[in-house]
Amino acid sequence: MKRIPAYVWLLAPALLFVAAMALFPLLYSLVLSFREWKLAQSDVPGQWVGLDNYWYLLTDDPELMESLWATLIFVGFDVALTVLAALCAALLLQKPSRMSTFTRILLILPFVMSPALIGISFRFFLNPEFGILQFLLSLVIPALDGRIWLADRWLSMTAVITSDIWHWAPYMTLVILGGLASIPKETQEAAQIDGASHWQVFKDVTFPQLKPVLGIVLVLKTVFALKAFDTIFTLSNGGPGTSTQTLAYFVYHTAFHYYDLGYAAAAAYLLTALLMICSFFYLRLIFKK
Repeated sequence: MKRIPAYVWLLAPALLFVAAMALFPLLYSLVLSFREWKLAQSDVPGQWVGLDNYWYLLTDDPELMESLWATLIFVGFDVALTVLAALCAALLLQKPSRMSTFTRILLILPFVMSPALIGISFRFFLNPEFGILQFLLSLVIPALDGRIWLADRWLSMTAVITSDIWHWAPYMTLVILGGLASIPKETQEAAQIDGASHWQVFKDVTFPQLKPVLGIVLVLKTVFALKAFDTIFTLSNGGPGTSTQTLAYFVYHTAFHYYDLGYAAAAAYLLTALLMICSFFYLRLIFKK
């Protein structure tokens, strides 16, 4: 009888924990998505309905279509602006100095804050009566004076996107700074000696070598944006109406407001499929080889 290596016994507790906490719920929810289970009517899963939950989701649920549209707007603007802000901040902080070191330390603070706390904070900041951010914005843009951000569909979406950018841009800045630090300085210096401007050095030398890091940042931020829930729940609660109800919030709302667990499981796997498609697209785009 072959002896089991010691490392297998050492890894077994961690593997069992992962299987119990991640793999089992994943497989159980997949099975649940093919069944009917309305928690208000029964405390056990109901009959097998096959692909009916998925068919109704994709063909006859206007609320899902609204959630997909809100998700597209949120993810598109959130990912693009976050990566752009992080790239600009990383380029500004690339040269070491006392100020840049202090700024890098400050960049950690927004990321370590709870997303739920960020949502509550922005809700206070945008209060039309005593919100400091609302007051400052009304000085710059008089048309916003007295506007209730969370009662307007576009302003509410803007608030949700801004809060998520504030949360994730510092972390992505640190990731891009790591990528910039790995680029050989000789290539940039050689381009400068040849007479290239700062923009040409960035476009022709720095950016091509930074593309793998930016690809990882895009994938990570897209995944984080697609499953964003805490900030939306505490800031706008999916409103007004369903204007900020993303697909992740739709899954929560279906499961814990309508108590339709089978239907919510199908919606959750629709979100999982969307995450996998986005990851595959970005990886093929960035890592062509």
